[in-house]
Amino acid sequence: MVQAVVALAVVAVAVGVGLLLRRRQVVQAPTQPRLAVPSQLDRADFPAAQPWLVAVFSSASCHTCADVVRKAEVLASPEVAVVDVEFSAHRELHRKYGIDAVPILVLADAEGVVRRSFTGPLTATDLWAAVADARQPGSTPEPELGNG
Repeated sequence: MVQAVVALAVVAVAVGVGLLLRRRQVVQAPTQPRLAVPSQLDRADFPAAQPWLVAVFSSASCHTCADVVRKAEVLASPEVAVVDVEFSAHRELHRKYGIDAVPILVLADAEGVVRRSFTGPLTATDLWAAVADARQPGSTPEPELGNG
C-alpha cells in the first residue's frame, strides 16, 4: 500500500513539473509560406512591344484572379501591355518563374525588371497608383505600394 502511494506521488510530481515546464516554454509562431515573386522577366516571353508590362499570373479556377485581371486590363494603353498568364494556358511560364500560388501581379519595365508586385487580392486604386508611381516616381502619395 505504501509503495502505491509513493508511486502515485512520484507520478503526480512528474506531471506537475511537466505542466509547469510546458507553460514556461515559449511557443514559436508557425512559419508562414512566402510566395515567390519574380524579380526579372524575360520580355521575349511576353509578345508586347509597350515599354511597361503588367503580367498577372492566374488560374481559371481562381475567382480572385479574375478580379485582379479585370482591374489590370483597365491599364492597357500604348505604354502599358497587360497579359493574363493563366496557368492551364501557360504552365511553362508558371514553372519558369516559380509561381506556386495565384494571383501574382508584376509590373516590369522595358528591360524586364520587376518594379512593382502584388500577391493576392488588391484594390484598383492601389494597383493604378503603384503603376503610376513606377512609371513616374513621386506621382503618388504612397510610393511604397506594390513594393513586395
